[in-house]
Amino acid sequence: MSKIKAGIINVTGYVGIELVRLLHHHPEVELKSITGRSAAGQKLGEVFPHLSDINQLIEADVDSNIDVAFSAMPHKSSVDVVPSLLTQNIKAIDVSADFRLKDANEYPKWYGFTHPFPDLLQEAIYGLSEIHEKEIASARLIANPGCYSVGAILALAPAVKEAIISPEVIIDSKSGVSGTGRTLTLAGHYAETNENAFAYSVEGHRHLPEIEQELRALNPELPLSVTFVPHLVPMTRGILTTCYAPLKDSNLLKKELQQLYRDFYKNAPFVHIVDNPPQIKYTRGTNLCVIYPTIDLRTNRLIVISCLDNLIKGGAGQAVQNMNLMFGLPQSAGLETSAIYP
Repeated sequence: MSKIKAGIINVTGYVGIELVRLLHHHPEVELKSITGRSAAGQKLGEVFPHLSDINQLIEADVDSNIDVAFSAMPHKSSVDVVPSLLTQNIKAIDVSADFRLKDANEYPKWYGFTHPFPDLLQEAIYGLSEIHEKEIASARLIANPGCYSVGAILALAPAVKEAIISPEVIIDSKSGVSGTGRTLTLAGHYAETNENAFAYSVEGHRHLPEIEQELRALNPELPLSVTFVPHLVPMTRGILTTCYAPLKDSNLLKKELQQLYRDFYKNAPFVHIVDNPPQIKYTRGTNLCVIYPTIDLRTNRLIVISCLDNLIKGGAGQAVQNMNLMFGLPQSAGLETSAIYP
């Protein structure tokens, strides 16, 4: 089998940079084309010295002679490039939010634009491999999930699917600064984030609708009411999510809960169910999502903690995992690496 010819549109963001690193070392991929308008004409190593061993020129436009394109464009921009890729029979994996929501009416509220291709919203498959493996395998357009969404959905999916919880769900997430991207903002300044932590988008974060969309699809009979509050903490990468929900059965044992989670993810190579609360560094640089489900016996409340690297499992690694499924490769191809610790 010949290697998959891949292209990356907009290599200059953090997820684009990680896509280069992962695809360069992927045994079944030829990284044929990378673009970045602000850096067009420069060698990759000139812009990112840590990638100087990759002899690749950053171009203004992606090569049409590829099998799959990863669009790492900002929100509202992928809609301008993805339809053209599809008409050229190039499979597309969109890392932005432009195809994640099924309801086009949600885009003005959460992303500030009217979606021009509602038909593609219906075609696009939400790219969470642990939930949509079969659909991803036959898709030509993948909507890669938001970083917060991956940790929250994976933490709650077994409980929602099996209806062991009441509908009132609280999701508390803490993210490193790389989740805000490379574009400079006041909140991203060192003096603002160092020795500091704060909640933001308290009235509604843009990842909330996709979290609700995917959880409700797992169990339409459960009328979920989700509260989601993200926080920025002074670290470079990683997301720690803690989810809370009342349990329906006061007799459910912790070992039964954990077995339910292990059964649900028994074929998911990148989800690890653990016996103790995980730490963010357990997943740094990997495509893992580590999950710890437990019970607060005093309140009969489910508590689920998940950890992941927001740039890998929450971004580039998930995108590569989706590509593997689309081309009939093992999900773990090119993604088998251990965490960087400490």
